[in-house]
Amino acid sequence: MSASARRRRAGLVLIALSAVAFVVLGSFLWAGQDRPTGTPAAPRQALLDVLDGPGRTERVQIDVTLYAPAETPAPAILLAHGFGGDKNSVADQARDLARRGFTVLTYSSRGFGRSTGKIALNDPDYEVADAEQLLDWLARQPEVLRDRDGDPRVGVTGGSYGGALSLLLAGSDPRVDAIAPVMTYNDLDQALLPNAASRQPLTGDTAARGAFGGDGVFKQAWAGLLFSAGAKPTPAARQQPPVDGGAVATPPGEEPLTCGNFTPEVCAAYSEVAQTGRASRQTLELLDRVSPKRVTSRIKVPTLLVQGEQDSLFGLDQADANARQVAAAGAKVKMVWFAGGHDGGPPGPAVDDQIADWFAYHLGGVPPVPDPGTGFEYDIAGRPQRDGKVPVRTVRAAAYPGVDSQRTPRYQLALHGPPTPVINPPGGNPASTSSLPGFGAAGQWAARDLPGQTAVFRTDPVDSRLMISGVPRTRLSVAAVPGQPATADPVLFAKLYDVDPDGRRTLLGAASPLHVVGVPADGTAVPVDVALPGVVHPLETGHHLELAVTTTDQAYALPKQPSVQRVALADGSALSVPSVRGVPGSTAAVPVAPLVGIGLIIAFALVAWVISLIRRRATDDVDPRLTDTPLVISGLAKSYPDSRDAVRDLSMRVERGQIVGLLGPNGAGKTTTLRMLLGLLHPTDGTIRLFGHLLFPGAPVLSRVGALVEAPGFLPHLSGLDNLRYYWAATGRPMLQARFDEVLRIAGLGDDAHRPVRTYSQGMKQRLAIAQAMLGLPELLVLDEPTNGLDPPQIHQLREILRRYAATGRAVLVSSHLLAEVEQTCTHVVVMHEGAVAASGTVAEIVAVDGEATFRVDDPERAAEALRSIEGIGDVRTEGDLVHADLAGHSAAVAVNVLVGSGVSVHEVGPRRRLEDAFLQLVGEEDR
Repeated sequence: MSASARRRRAGLVLIALSAVAFVVLGSFLWAGQDRPTGTPAAPRQALLDVLDGPGRTERVQIDVTLYAPAETPAPAILLAHGFGGDKNSVADQARDLARRGFTVLTYSSRGFGRSTGKIALNDPDYEVADAEQLLDWLARQPEVLRDRDGDPRVGVTGGSYGGALSLLLAGSDPRVDAIAPVMTYNDLDQALLPNAASRQPLTGDTAARGAFGGDGVFKQAWAGLLFSAGAKPTPAARQQPPVDGGAVATPPGEEPLTCGNFTPEVCAAYSEVAQTGRASRQTLELLDRVSPKRVTSRIKVPTLLVQGEQDSLFGLDQADANARQVAAAGAKVKMVWFAGGHDGGPPGPAVDDQIADWFAYHLGGVPPVPDPGTGFEYDIAGRPQRDGKVPVRTVRAAAYPGVDSQRTPRYQLALHGPPTPVINPPGGNPASTSSLPGFGAAGQWAARDLPGQTAVFRTDPVDSRLMISGVPRTRLSVAAVPGQPATADPVLFAKLYDVDPDGRRTLLGAASPLHVVGVPADGTAVPVDVALPGVVHPLETGHHLELAVTTTDQAYALPKQPSVQRVALADGSALSVPSVRGVPGSTAAVPVAPLVGIGLIIAFALVAWVISLIRRRATDDVDPRLTDTPLVISGLAKSYPDSRDAVRDLSMRVERGQIVGLLGPNGAGKTTTLRMLLGLLHPTDGTIRLFGHLLFPGAPVLSRVGALVEAPGFLPHLSGLDNLRYYWAATGRPMLQARFDEVLRIAGLGDDAHRPVRTYSQGMKQRLAIAQAMLGLPELLVLDEPTNGLDPPQIHQLREILRRYAATGRAVLVSSHLLAEVEQTCTHVVVMHEGAVAASGTVAEIVAVDGEATFRVDDPERAAEALRSIEGIGDVRTEGDLVHADLAGHSAAVAVNVLVGSGVSVHEVGPRRRLEDAFLQLVGEEDR
């Protein structure tokens, strides 16, 4: 029997078995699910009056929106936003929860959006009291399921500022039934004035327990950013009569402009700490009053704690404290660490689904889900990308260790290094760099430890892979240096690096500030236990860890007086590294229907196994070495009769996290290549492998690819969203996998998605086509001239979309004639000419010419003189504030170090020429 005949036979068997599976699965889901039907009602908006302040003698207005599901009454979710946002910041999540069957109330917290009142940082008498009155209002709404009069069945969730609100509300109002705080804090004092040094030994069996010492160091960069977010004016309250003869609010315009929308108490506290770097007792009492730690002992409801692994504002130690305290109060606790945070981005759809499942199980009243349990899971990040780490899998454990299970395993790595004197320069300047607000561990381009200010200690290379999951610890000693300027209370910063065998250093997390109080002037050493930033990071075989202790860090307020301290390893100290054991699994969280009959499950599993076996044996050819590589093309050719070859001996590959630009003049073979890799054209010779699978027309692996090669034909009388729905339905895949809301948000269509396509401009149609290509968030995205019809702002937006898309571990192959956009967007480039590859490599490699580079500096003449001092360097010349240099084999990093060492400020570094110049030279059109 021929191969084609075998495939046809296999196809018939596949169709028959698919029909059986469809009938079995359909009856299973029909019996097991009672999902809401119909379309959710249009959101209802209102401006609610709430009583304000401790005496409740005034009123403020809170701007709310109620999202109701198709079937009501339903359990409610109070969804709070992060600091600086408003109710619109969480609208997408609210709509998703409403589709799951919940009634959702979003609102703009006081001082944000259209809500009036002053920001009090989640004070019990202000923001928490506002939320209690919102629960009163929810209990009166017909869309809300009630446990009794005045008591809505309600869960509370929110991120950051909103996450703290959910904890504070659950600890003060017994009507709350479940909570899911996201990337938030336990102790605002330790979040904004942390001290990771302890004179007492650090104890505890949990993975991420911090030191939480007193007399912390002010986190001025983050605090300043947050304070500015609260400075935007809000509308004045509607004129209301005083309550019970109370005083009328201060007329707008009479408060100090420097206070923004904050209460006078908060404004005074920030002004004090920002100017002095220290917190008075009054400020510490205020921070304590608004911290969830005050109420965690009273939280008895199921609590899902979600915390980011890339977060220099609220670290893993904050979630650890919440978990310990809430569990001690007797509540069920589940812990999730995700590969994001204030520096790495908010949780993705998988975490949002877990939050919805948490409420579905613990609130009831919606389609049931399995018990989410009280486990612990964390994301493991993959290879570093340009703008963050890429999560590749999740590790799951039965419980968060040290709370409901055995202690966290810890590995002791010996540290080596001599005692080192370190200098705090006058004014604390220049300062080292470890983190930037919103960027976290800023990467090799920003992490900087200055000579003379840094003591370094190292471990030996590890002989097997070690997973770091939590807060590493060590023990140091700090002493004054006799005869040198000294301070009794030195400030230091400890940070940890992963160093590979070639000496490349990767900063893990940010820096831990250490305020060591009471160091004698006679040189007596003071030992302190140190808690380093909590991280999740695989330490590979042959790598070692490097502990750097510096006197300065730009993210913090620094002592102005010069001083010298001697930093050393305490006797017998080692680096204690936590490593939580668990079971690796997928990062996707897919709700599973309730079990109706175990026999149906077994039958479906057998059918799926038989289908997979037939398909694999009949059609699939897999190279196991390439299963994680999106695209490999080898020796590809396409020829036509009486015509030159359209493509000749083309070989290339696309890796995860890459954005590869396919360039070439008209007729170079770009579109032909794209059509072949999508199975639309049959190659004359060569192979194409997608994720290791040999490509053939209709190959199942094509379901992992999204493409825009030719302008799709949309039905003009249908809306953009309906066009996408019909397209996805034609693929035969489940509608829940399409991720319509997400791709429409990525494409920037918004409410326009509900308009008929005949009303769209060309640019809107192009964005709809891009959204169609992104349906299901494919692992490989192929785009042919995606910028056609887009204006410059839309092109800029597309550039950011593609960068974020690739940063999730997916890959993008884009063909474009806009060379400047390719240069700014792509990580790699393949240049085609007359059907063959003329050049390929990173953008920097393609544009490099004889090692020439350009530096934008503050002092060009001084920079040129410094560069000429490099042995063997070529021609150096200046042009305005630019300096052009032939590096003659030296790396740009060497030149930058020389410039910085000479006191020159380097603002920008780049290759000497543009991608356009390289392209014209490669295709032989430079002269023309």
